[in-house]
Amino acid sequence: MNAAVLFGLGTMISWGFWIALGNIASSTMDPETAAFVSYATAAVATGVYVVASDASLAVTNRGLVFAGAAGIAAAIGVVSTFIGVTVGSTSVVSTIGGMYFITAAVIGIIAFGESVTLTKVAGIGLALTAIVIINQ
Repeated sequence: MNAAVLFGLGTMISWGFWIALGNIASSTMDPETAAFVSYATAAVATGVYVVASDASLAVTNRGLVFAGAAGIAAAIGVVSTFIGVTVGSTSVVSTIGGMYFITAAVIGIIAFGESVTLTKVAGIGLALTAIVIINQ
């Protein structure tokens, strides 16, 4: 199994635990506070990993701007998720939220000039169909 597949599996499993545990946290405390605690803990854990992994601490202005913008998007996503699981079904919120790749694919096509292929269109169409079906 190659490294990309292993990291992909780690991502899938980790996000699955994150939303399930976040659901419990959001049912026992204010969801916005639970989201803050979740990401504050993630920030500390990530910082420890960066230092322990001997990653470069060099930054660029462009990198800072885009990393900051990604952080804002993540904050909106985590707060939306934690509130979502308090007002609705975890299976619905997690399934729709897990379709973030649709947004990423469209951004890639529009902003980064990635090619539009029949496979991409079919994949996005099937993902949108899944959203409709899960909400029935």
